[in-house]
Amino acid sequence: MLIEPGDNTLELRVPPLIQMLLVGFGMYFLSKLAPSFSLSIPGSIPVGLVVILMGAIVAIVGVLEFRKAGTTVDPRFPEKSENLVVAGIYKISRNPMYVGFFLCLSGWALILSNLAAVLLLPMFVIYINHFQIKPEERFLLQKFGSDFSQYCDNVRRWI
Repeated sequence: MLIEPGDNTLELRVPPLIQMLLVGFGMYFLSKLAPSFSLSIPGSIPVGLVVILMGAIVAIVGVLEFRKAGTTVDPRFPEKSENLVVAGIYKISRNPMYVGFFLCLSGWALILSNLAAVLLLPMFVIYINHFQIKPEERFLLQKFGSDFSQYCDNVRRWI
């Protein structure tokens, strides 16, 4: 019997890339709605761009590992997972694509230089943990059993 997503209809429904983009737009609008929370951070734009680039690289490397292993990249359909990916960047993080998205949003926060926008960063992590990672992990534990459990014991969820 397969473990179904929880009774919460948001579990595994919205693609994580869309979630990241929505949070990024939310950060932008918050920065415009609350200009009094803006900061002057020297070098925020170039540093922010470097952080975004690093995040994109981390996420892409995660995708490439999945492709190399011949398994699905789309977390909305965990039943299509063919292989447990534990090589490469997955030796460092169980969720490098989400780490990459978080880095992209962190770089965007630097560019925006607004404390109100930064408030959405922990909300992104909480949302991804609850509606993406935990349902994925329930499925992977069922499908890959002790191999996945051992992997979880050895590699952290984020970093």
